[in-house]
Amino acid sequence: MNAAEATEATDATKATDSAAAAHTAEPAHETAVYTHGHHESVLRSHRWRTAQNSAAYLIGALRPGMAVLDVGCGPGTITADLAELVGPEGRVTAVDAARDVVDQAAAYAKERGLTGIEFATADVHALDFPDDSFDVVHAHQVLQHVGDPVQALREMRRVCRPGGIVAARDADYAAMTWYPAAPGLEEWLDLYRRVARANGGEPDAGRRLRAWAREAGFTDVTCTATSWCYATAEEAAWWSALWADRTTASAYAGIATGGGHATRADLAAVADAWHTWGADPDAWFSVLNGEIICRA
Repeated sequence: MNAAEATEATDATKATDSAAAAHTAEPAHETAVYTHGHHESVLRSHRWRTAQNSAAYLIGALRPGMAVLDVGCGPGTITADLAELVGPEGRVTAVDAARDVVDQAAAYAKERGLTGIEFATADVHALDFPDDSFDVVHAHQVLQHVGDPVQALREMRRVCRPGGIVAARDADYAAMTWYPAAPGLEEWLDLYRRVARANGGEPDAGRRLRAWAREAGFTDVTCTATSWCYATAEEAAWWSALWADRTTASAYAGIATGGGHATRADLAAVADAWHTWGADPDAWFSVLNGEIICRA
C-alpha cells in the first residue's frame, strides 16, 4: 500500500468510526404511550396539583431570578406556582409532549396574569435546548410514563447548569394503599400496572428514582418521599369518581381493552368498585411518591 492509499484508508476508517459514534450517541426518543391520556377525568386530578402539594420538596431550593425548566407541565398549575416562586425576574420554560395540554397550560398562565413563562412541546429524551440552560429542571409524574427514564434524566442533566438542580417526583403504584378493603380495587391496581408496563412505562417509578439517577450519572442525590392522602368524605368521593371515569372513559380504557388486558365489562366492574369504595364513610386512600433532588 502506498502513502496515498494508506491516507485514504485511514480517512475512511475515521469516517466510519465517526459515523458509528454519531449513531451510538443519537438520543433515544419517546417510545412509551402515555397511559392516562388527557381526558377530563385525568386533567381533573392534574389541575388539583400545586407546588405546595406536589413539589414541596423543591420549594426551599428555589430563588427569585432562577431559570426553570418544567418537563411534562400538563395543564400548568404547578408551572404557574414555580413561576411565582422565581419571579418576577426569573423565567420558567414549560414543555409537554402534547400540544393541546400545552395550550391549556398557556391559557391558565394567562388567567393567573403570569408573563414569565414560555411554552413548547418537547420529548424529554431529546430536549431542544443547549447545554447548561437552566438552574432547575423539574419533572412531576413524568418518568413513570417515558420509554427510557435514564435517558430522560441524562437530558435533564445536560440542560441543567453546573451546580444546578434536577428534581423529579413520581408515584409508586404498588405502594398505594387504602381502607376499607375492596376486591375491585385490587383488580384495578393489578390491571393498571399491567397496562402501564405494556405501554412501555414503569408504574412503580417512585422507588426507582434514585437508581435511575445514579445510572444517569448523578453522584449527589437526595431522596425523600411524601404522600397524597384522601381522607375526608369529599376527598374520597372526588378521588373515586375521577378514577371511575378514567377507568371507563379515558385513553386508558381504550388501551386496556384494545390491548386485550380487560373487557368493557371488566372496566365497568372496576368503576363500580371505585364508586362503592368512595361512598364508604371510612374511605381512606394514600399515594406514596418518591422524590429526588440531584445536583448537576
